Amino acid sequence: MAAVLTPPAPSTAAGPRATVRFPWSGLRSRWPLLPLVATVLLPALPSGSSGGVGPADVASALAVLVCAGRLLYLRQRPLSGTAALVLGLPAVGFAVATVTAADPAAALPGLVRYLQVFVLVPTAVYLLLRDAHGFRIVAGSLALLAVVQGVTGVHQYVTGTGASYMGEDIRAVGTFGPSDIMGMATVVAYGLLAAAACALRAPRNAPGPLRPCAAVLAVALVVPLTLSFSRGVWVATVAALLVVLALAGRRQALTALAVLGAAGGVLVGGLGIGSEMIADRAASVTRVTSTPDRSVSDRYAMWGAAGAMWRERPATGVGLKGFPAHRDGHASIGLSSGSDTAGAGQEFRRQALLSPHNMYLLVLGEQGLIGLTALVGSWAAVLVGAVRRLYVARSRGHAAVDCGLAAVALMTWQSVNFLYADIGGPTTVLSGIVLGLAAWWALAGPDRVSTV
Repeated sequence: MAAVLTPPAPSTAAGPRATVRFPWSGLRSRWPLLPLVATVLLPALPSGSSGGVGPADVASALAVLVCAGRLLYLRQRPLSGTAALVLGLPAVGFAVATVTAADPAAALPGLVRYLQVFVLVPTAVYLLLRDAHGFRIVAGSLALLAVVQGVTGVHQYVTGTGASYMGEDIRAVGTFGPSDIMGMATVVAYGLLAAAACALRAPRNAPGPLRPCAAVLAVALVVPLTLSFSRGVWVATVAALLVVLALAGRRQALTALAVLGAAGGVLVGGLGIGSEMIADRAASVTRVTSTPDRSVSDRYAMWGAAGAMWRERPATGVGLKGFPAHRDGHASIGLSSGSDTAGAGQEFRRQALLSPHNMYLLVLGEQGLIGLTALVGSWAAVLVGAVRRLYVARSRGHAAVDCGLAAVALMTWQSVNFLYADIGGPTTVLSGIVLGLAAWWALAGPDRVSTV
């Protein structure tokens, strides 16, 4: 009987062959992420008004519905007890502030908005992310949005078609217009931090050019961020970068600081990109207490008004959406009637000052100590958990360290920026996306976080 010859099995002496997986691979099985990607990208659509329900809000509602459907019908990925507590805690403050408001019906739109941004969207992000690849898809969407808005903003500066700043139409605002002066700066900062995290620690099996391309992108996004002339965003971005550099390791930190320093010197000093105005704007950060400009004086007046509202009702505040109605009764006489906006295709307009431009004081004035404790307690738990898990991931050599760096950077940025800004405009829903990314890294199980 003849022997049956079989081909020899391939040798495995060299170990299993590494499979290169791209961040955008396997989209067919990741269709639930599409509403999240749409939520990130849709704010780029030009909008004539910063109020109302926008396309990104519709996409975020679809993401919540997809998440709810998976939970109800597929019974997948329910929240752990810790995650449910951390993500659901802010709802307590929102509900109390609504019920105790002088006009609960008027506070209901605020309740819906706050639940959307700070509870429902973060929870949907947390549940829809299957692994680190899903995280990178959403973070990559933030970088893509930043590129679109950054290119638009630089074009506005070069052609003199931006928002009005010091008598010239040069302020980069992207597609958001002068009525939402912080929109472009916000999304560019998100993209810069996502790209910087990838440059500091790229995914283990990522294509070779990914890391240098991410570094180039992060440096390039410094240009539109600078041309936004947004002091609060500058401060928040620097703080987030310093935190993430300290957590990335000494060698990466020194290299990154050298690159950013050289790039800043070339862009501002060598090429002279708005160097005089930028220098004056940057110096004004240190003059806010000695010789504040009109915008800073108005901000101080609104901060004082929010504090007065809290002192009047320290436990529950004046109610959601109550700041505009109570502002004049608590603000000093130095508060102006509004801010002047013009340029970027918009005629001169007087925009009313309807918020204190400080999220913490807004929550304190409208929701009191109960609401502030619930909301800030949730954010603090997410940030501390994200930093702690990043330390663990670095020590164990996990492949998803880039996700941890991005999560910590974005959450740090949001926490610092809320000292100078609050919610409002088409980019508001992106705050929920950022919080969801950070919560996934901080609270998800190790089997999901450590995936390559």
